[in-house]
Amino acid sequence: MRHTWRWFGPNDRVSIDDMLQAGVQGVVTALHHVPTGEVWSSEQIALRQAQLASMRDGSPSGLAWEVVESLPVSEAIKTQSGDWRGHVQNWIASMRNLHAAGIRVICYNFMPVLDWTRTDLEWRRPNGARCMRFDLTDFAAFDIHILERPGAAEDFPEDIRDAAARRFADMDDAARQQLAGNVVFGLPGAAEHLTMGDVRDLLQTYAPVTDAVLRRNFNAFLEQVAPVAQDLGMRLCCHPDDPPFPLLGLPRVMSTEADYAERMAAVDLPANGITLCSGSLGARHDNDLPGMMRRLGDRVHFLHLRNVRRDTDTIPASFFEDEHLGGQTDMVELIDAILSEEARRQAAGREDWRIPMRPDHGQDILDDIGRGGQPGYPAIGRLKGLAELRGVELALSRKHRAA
Repeated sequence: MRHTWRWFGPNDRVSIDDMLQAGVQGVVTALHHVPTGEVWSSEQIALRQAQLASMRDGSPSGLAWEVVESLPVSEAIKTQSGDWRGHVQNWIASMRNLHAAGIRVICYNFMPVLDWTRTDLEWRRPNGARCMRFDLTDFAAFDIHILERPGAAEDFPEDIRDAAARRFADMDDAARQQLAGNVVFGLPGAAEHLTMGDVRDLLQTYAPVTDAVLRRNFNAFLEQVAPVAQDLGMRLCCHPDDPPFPLLGLPRVMSTEADYAERMAAVDLPANGITLCSGSLGARHDNDLPGMMRRLGDRVHFLHLRNVRRDTDTIPASFFEDEHLGGQTDMVELIDAILSEEARRQAAGREDWRIPMRPDHGQDILDDIGRGGQPGYPAIGRLKGLAELRGVELALSRKHRAA
């Protein structure tokens, strides 16, 4: 695997120096400041490349921008409303500019409204570490009683509705505001400035978008962008839904192995590929991550390795982000499947035989606590995760070489 690290730009509390000392080989980043739907200019791409090429003292970092995460797909494209065709052309123009800059892998997602959803961004573990958690009862309290989304109550079983009503009643105003802030943090852009009315308005734009319509719109998007990526020699990789089940009355179309197989078949080109995120997909008990890697590995262009632990095996379920080798995904078996795929690609002469991987998220530990970094992206917690994953990889790679 190619060991990479996500960086949120010059304002990231985790610096280029930090990631170098963690032993990473490449950088995953994006132009987060460019409004969704606009073109990523060659000048802005070059500026970001220059920013990550230097350490704090000005000496060369030796690092390069290797993976884009993410090139946003606008809500207009997903709903096929407004200037969605113009947004698709801008997405293609951005892709061409990235290609001209030497970048070949683009991660994106097709999740309506929310990029990811958690109810607690600093859930305390028994050892004092902090992690992100999705609590279904808290989410129901938000959806039904804080957001007051029409029809929300019908989307939850009776026991969750009852528990959510009790929990909401026990919250003071500060706790209610904190919960709302945590949930909307997963909205792209300046989510902290959105009111609950703004969120309801966003959701209303999806009123005519059923599951079938979103799948159709996704296919239409892929039919336009994937052939261009194929011609350029680029690799597109769709990130799964996080979490992988419907929320807020919105459809979810990238939650299971069947969803991925359907999307790949819709535009059957090598460029139309997968971001295999073990943490997102692992929030469903019926997603077999090592099996998915073995069956779909030919199209896996990017790896997010993290682990979650579910409270139950229901769908949906509450879960928290466990340590990288903890949780309920067999990370050793998953890495073994990854190494098998890399060996197969190398034997076939594929240039992309080494798959970029990043230690996805991490618990806040030691000096991470109180540092004020991006939720889920601590320095030491990810360093620990990368070290563990690297150790498993090294041990298994010797077995593969012997074979």
